Amino acid sequence: QVQMVESGGGLVQAGGSLRLSCAASGLTFSTYAMGWFRQAPGKEREFVSAISRTGISTYYEDSVTGRFTISRDNAKNTVTVYLQMNSLKPEDTAVYSCAATRSIYSDRYRFPAEYDYWGQGTQVTVSS
Repeated sequence: QVQMVESGGGLVQAGGSLRLSCAASGLTFSTYAMGWFRQAPGKEREFVSAISRTGISTYYEDSVTGRFTISRDNAKNTVTVYLQMNSLKPEDTAVYSCAATRSIYSDRYRFPAEYDYWGQGTQVTVSS
């Protein structure tokens, strides 16, 4: 059974930090690139970051570059993807979801339609 479970969300003041985790199991997720997306109320889902299968290559949306860091741990049965978020801003408030794609085309990692599996999401709220 495929499972992708996010954790680590919460309420934080502007300037603070949070670390999101996404535990993926049920498939050989070490062969999948992984991404983080977010969706704020009334807005479309937007790309935040992605990481290649090996973790060597990482990609970021411009507004989070330098503040967020994506990483992954390819353990045998469960792949865990992390999103370290520093210097958080109120505009970072959203539901954050992780996703997995078999695609090898990194220029497409920012498109939600490219992903095959999704987690349920975790709420991040940044107060001013």
